[in-house]
Amino acid sequence: IFVGLALSAMLFAPCFSASAQQPGKVSRIGCLLPNASSDPTTESRLDGFRKGLRDLGYNEGKNIAIEYREGKNIAIEYRFAEGKLDQLPRLAEELVRLKVDVIVTGGNEAIRASKKATSTIPIVMAFSGDPVGTGFVASLARPGGNITGLTSISQELVGKRLEILKDAVPQVLHVAMF
Repeated sequence: IFVGLALSAMLFAPCFSASAQQPGKVSRIGCLLPNASSDPTTESRLDGFRKGLRDLGYNEGKNIAIEYREGKNIAIEYRFAEGKLDQLPRLAEELVRLKVDVIVTGGNEAIRASKKATSTIPIVMAFSGDPVGTGFVASLARPGGNITGLTSISQELVGKRLEILKDAVPQVLHVAMF
């Protein structure tokens, strides 16, 4: 999951690379999560996300007024549903009203709420089981719309994964998937 968050950071970095070069411009990331902010899993995922951003040269500032002078070039607006999934639409709309440059989220409910809240702000899925099956994207090859990101598994990829496994280990006769 840490790798997924870092990859998500790389996916949306181009979304505001040009604006990061403008003097005084601080790019704003909306981070919408269904879990509680104090959840250990959430904390470790956010640590991985921040590390991925730092590895790409982006630094989170705490005070927008002095961020640019200190070389910090992003502000992250965190919104946590604290396990109350019915709060996700309201939180997604709040991020849209704040005019964030990109929304990073994960989990079907949070992705769905973000998609309903905006069709123009880029949405990066940190993880999704089947973005095609849920209707978040048109296809993996051509997602269309404003959503991109990572998927953990998709029926479209099962055959290709088995083909790659057979090429890598030709003597394999049986494969089990969980």
